[in-house]
Amino acid sequence: MKTSSKILTTVLITALIGCGGKEEKKKSGFSYETHTPSEASVTKESETAPASQTIDLSNKGIGPVTALELNGSIDANLAKQGENLFKRTCTACHRPNKKFIGPAPKDILSRRTPEWVMNFILNPHNMVKEDPLAKALLEEYNGSPMPVQITSEDEARALLEYFRTL
Repeated sequence: MKTSSKILTTVLITALIGCGGKEEKKKSGFSYETHTPSEASVTKESETAPASQTIDLSNKGIGPVTALELNGSIDANLAKQGENLFKRTCTACHRPNKKFIGPAPKDILSRRTPEWVMNFILNPHNMVKEDPLAKALLEEYNGSPMPVQITSEDEARALLEYFRTL
């Protein structure tokens, strides 16, 4: 009996030592605490608009068009040519009024210069390589590059006139 009481006492002492006396260390990891954004982070987020919404009316882009003066009135015949061209070559990736694979051309001239738009149409590969805004657009649209489909300034100008009607 003495042996069994010694064994029982030893087991109890071992259990008590094993269960107590340790400090629990809090592991870092997921927390349910919510943090309110600081004023600086809110301001920064509101200042960083996506490239498709960024307004830059001074950049003329990289390409052959360095100056372009738009008349106050829209040339209906040129706009119709541009609309037909848009339907034939651009609708695989663009919708006139909404974001698709590429940005919508609606109101583009309120955000970009006419020269930039035409240079991007005519010279998309060099624009994406050298123009910071074009690079940001490529990133925003998941790296979907615009193919060179319009090669004449006359066609690019017709597209631009169509964009003015949207």
